Amino acid sequence: MSIHRTVRTSAAGLAAAALAAATFAGPAPAQAAAAKPTSIAQVLAADGHRFDRNWSDFDILDAAVGAVLEAKPDSPVGVLAKGRTKLTAFAPTDRAFRKLAHTLTKSWPKTEKATFNAIAKAAGIDTVEQVLLYHVVPGRTLTAAKVVKGDGSKLTTAQGGRITVHVGSKQVTLGDADPDRPNPRVIATDINKGNPQIAHAIDRVLLPIDL
Repeated sequence: MSIHRTVRTSAAGLAAAALAAATFAGPAPAQAAAAKPTSIAQVLAADGHRFDRNWSDFDILDAAVGAVLEAKPDSPVGVLAKGRTKLTAFAPTDRAFRKLAHTLTKSWPKTEKATFNAIAKAAGIDTVEQVLLYHVVPGRTLTAAKVVKGDGSKLTTAQGGRITVHVGSKQVTLGDADPDRPNPRVIATDINKGNPQIAHAIDRVLLPIDL
């Protein structure tokens, strides 16, 4: 079963922790036990480096990581491909990037490719790099169970800025540096669980600056 499947919200397994989210399947047990752990970059490219019509997966995020590393091979974003290095990534869905494109351009791109191109043109590769790093918490493998215990905690990102965890009665949100836009919600959890690198899907892009 592809890891790139539609995000579905569910309270199963997390109701007691008050996190209304679905849990993505991690790698198969044989993969998890393999000598070389699965990286987040591998997860993002699980169905190939391509755009599709499923706005609930991570094709734009995958394209953004690839674009940064192509332009800047030594970028810290490369840590996402180092499966043995512990980190937690908050992964915006394609729909999350479409919302950002609308914020930047005041229009709604019709396709994932158009969305990616609009953001790349409006922001530039250096800004895209910083935004990606703002979604990575280095050195820590934070499962959903750990995240929901951290209400009010501030997580230092690879970009250098911080995001704040807010645990509500039915959802977890992440406070970023932009006070004017709604906080991203965690909508799926424990992607790539069992590996040093883990991810949680979010419905908006975290912003390290106030737009």
